[in-house]
Amino acid sequence: MFLLFAAAEGEGGHHEPIIVQFVNHYLGEPAYHLQMEYTRPLMTRFFANFGTTPDALYGELTPDNAIPWYTIMFVIACLLTVTLIWILKGKLSEDEPGNGQLTLEAGVLTIRDLLVSVIGEHGIKYFPVVATFATLILISNVMGMFPLFMSPTASTSVTFALGISSFIYYNYIGIKENGIVSHLGHWAGPIWWMAWLIFPIELIGNFIRPLSLGVRLFGNMFADERLGETVAGLYPPYTQFLLPLPLMALGLFVALIQTLVFTLLSMVYLSEVSHGSHNEHEQEEHSHYNEPHIEENMAIPV
Repeated sequence: MFLLFAAAEGEGGHHEPIIVQFVNHYLGEPAYHLQMEYTRPLMTRFFANFGTTPDALYGELTPDNAIPWYTIMFVIACLLTVTLIWILKGKLSEDEPGNGQLTLEAGVLTIRDLLVSVIGEHGIKYFPVVATFATLILISNVMGMFPLFMSPTASTSVTFALGISSFIYYNYIGIKENGIVSHLGHWAGPIWWMAWLIFPIELIGNFIRPLSLGVRLFGNMFADERLGETVAGLYPPYTQFLLPLPLMALGLFVALIQTLVFTLLSMVYLSEVSHGSHNEHEQEEHSHYNEPHIEENMAIPV
């Protein structure tokens, strides 16, 4: 399956933006020699196990394409994410917050509320990593709507890397909080005599998660870009200016939904391996138990 997606991506015929050509013009030569000496032999041996070669999947490697477009676009997405947050943050003020600060606070509160609802109060400690996933994926998704840019999430190399990062992080949290024995033990299920059957199923299911996260994100963003290119080429120049406008609104919706899906699934995976302390569980149960009584007291007329 991976080879099919790689081949589809390699034959996609992306028209590289000028910024990709600019970077490869100055950095492509040293990157080419580095790859030919170190990484290319490893890739050749790896793909030989599947009866193919890197050139057959990704095309011939030259100094002009030594640094892939998705690598350059993803680095730009990282820089844009940091810059955008810095601009929105502005001068933080409690009395007179600006529009940028209010927008940033709305995003922060949304992610915090999702963490609490999916994981619990203790899930707030995972906010930095989850928020990084959300903002970086959102910026990467919408980059393709602007000139000179392409969506790095329209590449399997980027989406699989994000999926693997999520997989490594939630397993790291599970091992850190529960120990490796308990972490692996929860894959065996609650019934000990069914463990021999449940454990391999859970093991396979967990290792498929990075693939499912990557394929879902790639498939939607790749299809969105291809749809825009196809419609724009139907009857130029009219279809290059009129029809893409409603498609941009649809593309923005897809970008938001895919960001939410990836982030929410990462939270769900964290909720499976992370459990708050006994005191935190008591506080949550106590707060839920007292909520109806508080409402009743507020409803009593004075």
